[in-house]
Amino acid sequence: MKPVLYTRKRSDEKVTGILVILTGSKKLKTIKFHKGECGVHFLLNVLTEKDIDYSLQATFNTDYFEILFFKKASGIVSLNEKQINISDNSIIFISPYQKRNWQLDVERLEVTTLIFQEEFLNDFFADKLFTYRLLYFYQLSFPLTITIDHEDLRKYCKFLAEIKTELIDSKFDSSHIIRSLTYYLLQSLNRQYASQYRLPLNVDGNTQIPFLFKNLIELHFKEKQRIGDYTEMLGVSRISLNKAVKAQFQITASQLLKQRLLFEIQDQILHSNRTINEIAYDLNFSEPNNLMRFFKVQTGMTTSEFIAGKIFI
Repeated sequence: MKPVLYTRKRSDEKVTGILVILTGSKKLKTIKFHKGECGVHFLLNVLTEKDIDYSLQATFNTDYFEILFFKKASGIVSLNEKQINISDNSIIFISPYQKRNWQLDVERLEVTTLIFQEEFLNDFFADKLFTYRLLYFYQLSFPLTITIDHEDLRKYCKFLAEIKTELIDSKFDSSHIIRSLTYYLLQSLNRQYASQYRLPLNVDGNTQIPFLFKNLIELHFKEKQRIGDYTEMLGVSRISLNKAVKAQFQITASQLLKQRLLFEIQDQILHSNRTINEIAYDLNFSEPNNLMRFFKVQTGMTTSEFIAGKIFI
């Protein structure tokens, strides 16, 4: 497959972070972060609508986190099998390997995007669960977008411009400045996201449990679909796990696990070439009928109805 250039390099930039479509099937392409001249020190970049071709109306995913700050925009994005309307002063949060399809008015588009790999945060922050503590990443219960005040958006974009300056003209202390600005942005956005959707920023008790559980789900949901598997790995009772998860995410541990499994089934149905039988095998259902029964209970429709209707739920 011939690589498709996703971003454009400007001759005056030392740091580009060019992203190239490297892999994919007929239905899906994956864009991978290319460090370019960033080297090993900066696994992040700041891009604008001049760097990314948003006229490519194809479904794809990426291997990095993205936060898009839309100063001016009109259109929609299909993300997590849901359609999100995009307007001025809106922010979209995308985790690695989430499929998306942009349908934007490129003639009226002004957007700044922060992209980074998890390794960047792990190198900087001692907390390896940091991305799981951010309410807008790996989120399945609430929309992956917020709308904020114009002045707040302008403030965030000013910080993004400072990060870009440090990337282009790096100095001995650039890594410290980039780390500080990035941490401020991520935490401030987390506060605004929590406020908009009335989510707790912190709860009493062992706050590690829900984030450890969320992390373990991402690692093991394909082969471990019993809550008992996770309570054993965490060394806690089912009651303690449910209490901690519900306090943080407003749903039970079982619901969180089922959400993740359902999202994977929907994702594979829409974006892979696999049959229902193959998907059931990949997700360790004992037989395809069990997968179809699970899907019907969770969505109220059969897999055939979902495919035929191309329904975003």
